[in-house]
Amino acid sequence: MLEAIPILIGVVAATFLLMRVLPGDPAAFFASSPNAGKAEIEALRRQLGLDRSLIEQFWLYLSGLFTGQLGISIVSGQDVSRDLADRLPATIELAFVAFLMGAATAMPLGIVAALRQGSWIDHACRVIASVGAAMPTFFFGLLLIFIFYYLLDWAPEPIGRLPAGWFPPPRITGFLLIDTVAAGDFETFWAALRQLILPAASMAIFAIAPISRMTRASMLGVLSSDYVRAARAYGLPKRTILVRYAIRNALLPVITTMGMVLSTMIGANVLVEKVFSWPGIGAYALDSLISLDYAPVQAFVLVVGVMFVALNLLIDIGYALVDPRVRVEG
Repeated sequence: MLEAIPILIGVVAATFLLMRVLPGDPAAFFASSPNAGKAEIEALRRQLGLDRSLIEQFWLYLSGLFTGQLGISIVSGQDVSRDLADRLPATIELAFVAFLMGAATAMPLGIVAALRQGSWIDHACRVIASVGAAMPTFFFGLLLIFIFYYLLDWAPEPIGRLPAGWFPPPRITGFLLIDTVAAGDFETFWAALRQLILPAASMAIFAIAPISRMTRASMLGVLSSDYVRAARAYGLPKRTILVRYAIRNALLPVITTMGMVLSTMIGANVLVEKVFSWPGIGAYALDSLISLDYAPVQAFVLVVGVMFVALNLLIDIGYALVDPRVRVEG
């Protein structure tokens, strides 16, 4: 946790500097009139604090962070923390469901491929992993929309978390699937789930590639180990060898990969959210980047960095749960 502090400071500094070197002037972009004069633009620059030096701007930004202020969005005119709080549940819900879909597919696929090395299942696993790693997630999203919405008309219109004309239940957690169940509105629950399937499936393909590849490689290494051969020589049942010895020991590198994939999915779903009009923080950050709205982009990167560090901590804890030999010594 202490090591996370310099990492987050580096993330904050790098994001701040990268936003300032982007071409364009936010003051000119947000001027009230397209024919705004130089005096009006300069007044807006002073209002936004862009007339100060980079060091002064960075110090003001850090001072705000220490007091819990992420800045004000020029586009919405609201506190960025409020905008993120409204949109973050949509991103987490999408990423988590996509991760569950990907992991539930990738791990059995990798295990079966390792058990039947050289078979058609093994070759199919490697092809799926290669294709999933090579293709961008938004490409799969567009492909799924074209097939299941346009050609087959099986999927709903990709316009967000609910179909047109539907209203969300009273907000409790912000997670639509949970809020609909809590409200007892199961009709809206199924409608929200149908809206979620295609974007989650397009992101799940991104998760299948690394997890299945790592599961296969880890299982192959464990199955050829001395303790597995000894267990076979003792005549233990295949199921016991597979579950108690092979899979449990093969999970350590897989857990690392799964944690990295989940944290990456939270920050890398920007284009998927745009393709499906999903109201998450990724689409919010992309719109802000196009509009040269500094504060939301900086807040987005900081939130993703914090979640990345937190997931790494959970991975360390998961290590100790899977393998008791793993301990952190102070």
